[in-house]
Amino acid sequence: MKLGFVSAILPEWTLDQVLAFAAREQFRCVEVMCWPVGKADRRFAGVTHIDVDTLSAARIDAIHGSCQNHGVSLTALGYYPNPLDPKPEVSKAAVTHLRKVIRAARQLGLDTVNTFVGRDWTRSVDDNWPRFLKTWRPLIAFAEDHGVRVGIENCPMSFTADEWPGGKNLLTTPVLWRRAFHDIPSKHFGLNYDPSHFVLQHMDPASPLKEFQDKFFHVHAKDVKIRRDRIHEVGVFAHPLEWHQPRIPGHGEMDWSKFLGALMETRYRGPVCIEVEDDTFGKDLEGRQNALRVAGNVLRPFLP
Repeated sequence: MKLGFVSAILPEWTLDQVLAFAAREQFRCVEVMCWPVGKADRRFAGVTHIDVDTLSAARIDAIHGSCQNHGVSLTALGYYPNPLDPKPEVSKAAVTHLRKVIRAARQLGLDTVNTFVGRDWTRSVDDNWPRFLKTWRPLIAFAEDHGVRVGIENCPMSFTADEWPGGKNLLTTPVLWRRAFHDIPSKHFGLNYDPSHFVLQHMDPASPLKEFQDKFFHVHAKDVKIRRDRIHEVGVFAHPLEWHQPRIPGHGEMDWSKFLGALMETRYRGPVCIEVEDDTFGKDLEGRQNALRVAGNVLRPFLP
């Protein structure tokens, strides 16, 4: 398994600068963000380290050259919108760009794209399901045609009032994963697993590893602090951002030795990419770099 990080935390840098930093800090790989160029609709979104709309042969050569020069590989292309947004224009734009990202992965010689399946957060799971299948069966077929796997992150996307009550991402639990993989039975349809989202839901983050080991295409390393003092005040039915805090590995609830030990017992040998959404190190560039350094130092001893 290779230790890397998600490029979204360094939006002001070029891809070459991101790879140079990764090399200096002994990271072996990076998941690269590929949002459409323009204003982001939420924090940690809208980062464009590879613009798939302008991906020329010369740019592809430059990206490969930069990776070779720094000795750092790309794990996947990342784009995390809501393809099932209730607004048709938003959903259409997300699906259209996701197809471009899948095509770009093929052009770059990569085999994985990470994203969300999305959800209409005002409707139930069952009410969302027909639209999920209508949207995602063609997307996975498109990915198959391009030799690309699609890893769905299990983030609930349910943190604040604008995501209430259902959250903006369907595939958050094993029950829903089984249903989705039964209805779309493709080797190109799997998971980008972030164990912190199980901790958020009061679930054991190691519990799905053996059953879904062949569906794990990519793993994120993020941690979370559950503020039980706040739960005593507002209860677990309050918006989750009121009682939890994203942290880097080593500064939250996760037992990384236990989790990575369990992961090693599976067939997974892919990347483990640190995702930073932890403001305790500061929001400026120096603080965000330091967060990556500290997280890397925490996880590196547990990886071969």
